[in-house]
Amino acid sequence: MPVISTNNAANATLNYLNNNSAQETTGLSQLASGSRIVSASNDAAGLAIGTQLQATSTVFQQDQTNVSQGNSILASADGALAQISNVLQRMMSLATEAASGQVTNTQRVQDIQTEYTQLKVEISSIVNSTTYAGQSLLSGSFLSNVKFLVGTTSANTLTISVNTISTNTLLGSGSLGVTTSALALTSINAIYSAIQTVTQTRAKIGAYESEFNFSSQDIATNVQNTQAATSSIMDADVAQVKSGLSATDVKVQAAVAALTQAAQLPQELLRLIQS
Repeated sequence: MPVISTNNAANATLNYLNNNSAQETTGLSQLASGSRIVSASNDAAGLAIGTQLQATSTVFQQDQTNVSQGNSILASADGALAQISNVLQRMMSLATEAASGQVTNTQRVQDIQTEYTQLKVEISSIVNSTTYAGQSLLSGSFLSNVKFLVGTTSANTLTISVNTISTNTLLGSGSLGVTTSALALTSINAIYSAIQTVTQTRAKIGAYESEFNFSSQDIATNVQNTQAATSSIMDADVAQVKSGLSATDVKVQAAVAALTQAAQLPQELLRLIQS
């Protein structure tokens, strides 16, 4: 029914224009942000799931840092133990030399024992200087039952427990030396036992390093899969958004043209009265 007090055609056209304009605004926001969910109203459920996945991905990324730090700590401890092993082997060589009959007691005391004593001091120096964040790695309790978080819950941990190392634990607190042939023979047995202790500790650390490496690979896979899942929910499909935006832009332009025409209807009806 043609009326002049209410322009129903213009109202209807304006409604379509507003809807099309809102869709165009959303599409432009998605292209500008790269996100499919610009506001919660776009996809409330998707936003909730995507946010949880982002939080999980953040945890896994920190897990990667935890594992990397753990590996660095273990590598530092293993490197120090390797040096101690080298020192012990040199001490073994000196003790073996001192145990031989062609060496005099004077040579043992003045030459061999001097180096032997310095090597024992070097072991203590290596132990004391091998630290991480101010904590001793070879002595003390830092590596005793320490846990590294490698998952999303408190149960996802890798536990490290390494026995403490010191000159006393390796060679005892007695007065072993190489000043006599008999004492040198006793020292050989003690050094051999110390080398076994160091080797066993290094093997244990190596096993931990292997565990950390496998855990690192698993975490990397989790990060990749979690980020892929997050992307499928949160990220905008640029090609799809652009395609939809092109169609929406045409609708907006058509609505503007239609609204312009609808606004002229009352004037057209006014001509009927004037004729």
